[in-house]
Amino acid sequence: VQLQASGGGLVQPGGSLRLSCVTSGFTFDDYAIAWFRQAPGKEREFVGGINRSGGRTEYAASVKGRFTMSRDNAKNTVFLQMNSLNPEDTAVYYCAAGDRFTISRDPTEYDYWGQGTQVTVSS
Repeated sequence: VQLQASGGGLVQPGGSLRLSCVTSGFTFDDYAIAWFRQAPGKEREFVGGINRSGGRTEYAASVKGRFTMSRDNAKNTVFLQMNSLNPEDTAVYYCAAGDRFTISRDPTEYDYWGQGTQVTVSS
C-alpha cells in the first residue's frame, strides 16, 4: 500500500497550492480519503475528507470556503485545492485512507497514511 502526497511548497499569503495524493495497493473506490495536517508543536488535525464516490466532502471550519477536495477514482488520486492561504495553514499535510462509508475526523479511523508534504505560507 502506498499513498504519495505531493504539491507542497513555499507560497505567499493569499496564494494557492494544489496537493495530490496518488495511491496504490488497495481498492481505492472502497476507501474514504482525508487530509490531515500537523504544525510544529501541535496535534495532527483534520483538514478535509471525501467519501468513496466523491459525492460528499467535509471540511474543518478553519479551511471551509478556501479548500476543496476532489477525487479521480480512475486514477486512484485525491486532490486538495488550497486557496487564500495564510500563515496558519503552514504544516505538514498528510493524506489518509479509511475503509469506511463515511468521513471521519478522527485520525485513528484511517488505515493507511502517506508520508506528508510540507506547506509553508510566508512572505
